[in-house]
Amino acid sequence: MTAPISPVTLANPATAIQAASPLASGDPNEGNVFHSMFKTAVNTVEGFQVQANQSVENFLAGKNEDVHTAVLATQRADLSFELFMQVRNKVVSAYQEIMRMQV
Repeated sequence: MTAPISPVTLANPATAIQAASPLASGDPNEGNVFHSMFKTAVNTVEGFQVQANQSVENFLAGKNEDVHTAVLATQRADLSFELFMQVRNKVVSAYQEIMRMQV
């Protein structure tokens, strides 16, 4: 014999969102998690760009820099920027989808 199925109850979406929100706990530092992750990602991409620029400048000045090292540094900077832009696009798309939801 099987156990009876319990009835489905509707939850209030507003309370579910508040419970899942990191700001709901009241800790002001929890809202800075996204900010610190974003800042780290921007700094990493910027660091790759600076390394690529320095590598190209060293190659053009003839300072013991191989062409393949300069090209690899440039490709690393380009790929990291492309990845960053794709992640940003996904975050913006998710935000827009959430804003379209009806509560």
